[in-house]
Amino acid sequence: MSIAITSTAFVEGKAIPKLHGGDGENLSPALAWSGFPAATKSFLLMVEDPDAPSGTFTHWIIFNVPPSVTQLAEGLPASPALAGIGRQGTNDADEIGYFGPCPPPGKPHRYFFRIFSLDRTLDLPSECRSIQVQKAIQNHVLDRGSLMGTYRR
Repeated sequence: MSIAITSTAFVEGKAIPKLHGGDGENLSPALAWSGFPAATKSFLLMVEDPDAPSGTFTHWIIFNVPPSVTQLAEGLPASPALAGIGRQGTNDADEIGYFGPCPPPGKPHRYFFRIFSLDRTLDLPSECRSIQVQKAIQNHVLDRGSLMGTYRR
């Protein structure tokens, strides 16, 4: 992985602030990335919790982000299309857009913010889910990066 992804809200391996949690303000954190291939046609961002009791839980999907966009502002709206940014898929809470960390009380969960550089845009509807996205990107990933934060209730 050579794409560097960062946030002004938290650093690798540290706690995600409650402001970005499902039991807080539920605002998507600001993100930025760099170091991607020149052949990039679009980006895909997925946020997943592999520690969820029922298996990996997808918290956010944004796809068809143009290569000219290398950062996302805090608090993006929960709409299918984000003008100039891309499209949002359906998370595992059955909502379009960001669904902040909200693990059961106890040990902290890990949340992986993954960015993928793709050699094409994805022909998917906004209501698409993680499984559809994963199938669509097979053989189209040029590079990737990951930022992991934790959250505990």
